[in-house]
Amino acid sequence: MVDPLRALLAPCAGERVLEIGAGNGSYTLEIAAAVLPDGMVDILDAQPDQLAEAMRAAGRRGLRNVSPTLGDARFLPFEDATFDAAYLVAVLGDQPDGAGALAEVRRVMRPGGRLVVGELNGDPHRVAPAQLGLWADNAGLRVARRVDGLLGYVARLEPAAG
Repeated sequence: MVDPLRALLAPCAGERVLEIGAGNGSYTLEIAAAVLPDGMVDILDAQPDQLAEAMRAAGRRGLRNVSPTLGDARFLPFEDATFDAAYLVAVLGDQPDGAGALAEVRRVMRPGGRLVVGELNGDPHRVAPAQLGLWADNAGLRVARRVDGLLGYVARLEPAAG
């Protein structure tokens, strides 16, 4: 799932990227390396042990451009228009309000920013593509592109026209 995520997210050196639901940091490491030398990846998770594990993994790889934040995707503790890109993998279905979480991510995105949602097949909380489309619409977004694969799908969301 890392390759399609990276392709749709298109992280560039110097960018500030937000990952919601970092888990053990497996995606964090790839994206943090991609935004070097001057970029930063902020990771947000509701579970302190997951943040700690992701930070240990970043430390083992020598990545010093990862910043952890304990929080809830529905109430992001960041200023408006802070991030060049954001992503959530196997996280959206765990949110009590998926559309609310997407709207909050949209708020912290810079104009022209990129938002990518990944969902894994077999995840009991997997958000089906049709549901993602509805939530995106409710958040003022649209699914601009989706890549389906054996493990699941990755979708790039953009602001809806109008």
